[in-house]
Amino acid sequence: MEMKEYIREFTLTDVVSVRNPKVVALGGGTGLSVILRGLKKYTRRLTAVVTVGDDGGSSGMLREDLGILPPGDIRNCILALADDENVMQALFNYRFEDGGLEGHNFGNLFLAAMNGISHDFYDAVRRTSDVLQIKGRVLPVTLDNMVLMAELENGERIEGESAIPEAARREDSHIKYIYLKSAGIKPLEETLEAIKEADIIIIGPGSIYTSVIPNLLVTGIEQAIEDNRGKKFYIGNIMTQPGESGGMTQADHIRAIERHQQRQDRRLFHYAVLNNGELSPEVSANYKKYGALKVPLGDLDPRYDYILDDFIIVEDGRVRHDADLLARRIFETYVK
Repeated sequence: MEMKEYIREFTLTDVVSVRNPKVVALGGGTGLSVILRGLKKYTRRLTAVVTVGDDGGSSGMLREDLGILPPGDIRNCILALADDENVMQALFNYRFEDGGLEGHNFGNLFLAAMNGISHDFYDAVRRTSDVLQIKGRVLPVTLDNMVLMAELENGERIEGESAIPEAARREDSHIKYIYLKSAGIKPLEETLEAIKEADIIIIGPGSIYTSVIPNLLVTGIEQAIEDNRGKKFYIGNIMTQPGESGGMTQADHIRAIERHQQRQDRRLFHYAVLNNGELSPEVSANYKKYGALKVPLGDLDPRYDYILDDFIIVEDGRVRHDADLLARRIFETYVK
């Protein structure tokens, strides 16, 4: 790194650290946990707000067997905010491959056990966060039983987060609308307060219909974001997701969020942080086998400001956001 670049980086980190802004990032899946690793380097007051609609894999089994909220996305975010050298990282990521626990992740089981000796799921998350000594905090968006529903373009209605993309992969069965099975799902009070007090709010990345939008459907969340006077960012996905966002552009993703807003005449965020980098032919061809493509920009709405950069990192053949570059672009905008 050139000395000039080093000085600029140091100055940005120093300025942000002095301000120590309150940052709230809303999402789910692996997308949110990836960007938290970059954001935590700039502020000590970072809150991850995580959707709890997952009903697949280990999380789904524990949700069905024990009646608890799905722990998987929560676990990923806790680990993202923990010390990278913490020996507990490997333990919490360990997945059993045989026996009665086959398919279960130790971290999920730990959260389930902690839930059993805690006042509620939020208390279990808080105590688990203390065990890993995380930088910031992780909050479920709600403690209510959050069940996702989808209306497809062919009129079919699908129940369950894991069933929705599978059903929508069929021809002429794209997702038209997402909603919650039970009306009046209430937010965790601490989540609402975090949003209201935030200097920076970040929405995404994550599966647009099953990770990002569900947070906004919880009663009061959209209004709290709208009322917040800080700077608000949406982070677009790099790749499309088969059965969920196939054929969608970045502009389509933004329109999907707008379509689910109660007040579609108001902008929920000011800035859209979007990738304009390219994939190598090898990586692109590998993703294409599974029906995934890089998300093109599309016809972007001039009402928003856009932060465009090459945010692509490929790790073990998987495309991820460059969390450090993403955080730098966001905090550069914040300090202006």
